[in-house]
Amino acid sequence: MTSPDSQTSPQPHPTRLERVVTAGGAEVAVLTFEHGPLNLFDQSMFDAVTADVDALTLDPPRAVLLRAEGKVNSAGVDVHVFDGLDPEQAAQLWRELFARICHPLEALPCPVIYAAHGLTLTAAFEISLACDIILASPRAKFGLVETVVGLTPSMGGPQRLAERAGSGRARELVMTGDLYDAATLTSWGVVNAVHDDVDAAARALAERLADGPTRAHHATKQIIQAWRSGGIAHADSVTPEVSGALFDTDDLRAAVRSFLDVGPGKAVYSGK
Repeated sequence: MTSPDSQTSPQPHPTRLERVVTAGGAEVAVLTFEHGPLNLFDQSMFDAVTADVDALTLDPPRAVLLRAEGKVNSAGVDVHVFDGLDPEQAAQLWRELFARICHPLEALPCPVIYAAHGLTLTAAFEISLACDIILASPRAKFGLVETVVGLTPSMGGPQRLAERAGSGRARELVMTGDLYDAATLTSWGVVNAVHDDVDAAARALAERLADGPTRAHHATKQIIQAWRSGGIAHADSVTPEVSGALFDTDDLRAAVRSFLDVGPGKAVYSGK
């Protein structure tokens, strides 16, 4: 949680959403945070990210990359966002952030990657946990530090940390409000991998996944979501329908033909 008093004048728009085409012809959306030196989540930042997620939901690409410009990914939420809110207004704020950012980001029918090159606090960390894959620089540090102002993370951070790292680690990270480096969170299963040039690595991974079978990636997300909401039995119950639908796609037909033509271990995916 940070006050923006030390910030210089922010840029006119706090985020930038670009769509780029890979060498294979697939579209990757790159959402960049660029809201001054601290990339604070004030109301304008929340509004911009919400609008960007709305745009991605209406017209999904084949992969999404979230990243940031500047020295830090984000120093957290501008505490002025909470100024004067009563309990019901605060609860409504969190409902909106869940409904307009975290849930639709998770529900995108394509892989979503988060690249953390520096300090990643509070809302930015919680948004990263709603992504499919988190990559980090060795210099990155992460924290849910809401406890310093008497709050608990309320955009899904504790529960998503518990899913990735276990409930004991989630309680530790949230209750202490400490900062944790990328190596530690990789060992906990929160961060997927550490790269010296995390931006390049994340872009390469986004392009690789975008050129792959996106509908199959979406099916994987649906199956895992079923497990998250109802356990293995529920995931087992939805898997046949979700997986079976893939047999009516160009993705599978092209890949099967490649497998039959060139043999195991040499097939190359090609589809839509």
